[in-house]
Amino acid sequence: MHHRSMVTLHIEHPISDYATWRTAFDRLAVTRHEAGVIDQRVARPIHDTCYIVVDLDFDSVELATSFLRFLETKVWTSPTSAPALVGRPRTTILESAPPMVTDAR
Repeated sequence: MHHRSMVTLHIEHPISDYATWRTAFDRLAVTRHEAGVIDQRVARPIHDTCYIVVDLDFDSVELATSFLRFLETKVWTSPTSAPALVGRPRTTILESAPPMVTDAR
């Protein structure tokens, strides 16, 4: 059985205002799609509405890395593009771990 690997760009950062952040995030929907994002999740800690966790799924490490570079150089450096961003985002590129192979004797 072949296991298809999913790659996730995981992003966390504080924000000043959710509505402002969400508007800016939504403006990049087409850009995310064109960059190869195949699924996305946005979450907030239940006790901190000024903190965001975003997971963007890609088919390859290269696509995730390229989009991260775009965010770091074109989006997060601009107060206009990232008006609610507070501080520097923490990012990690994750690859889904393969299932354990068990001996089914």
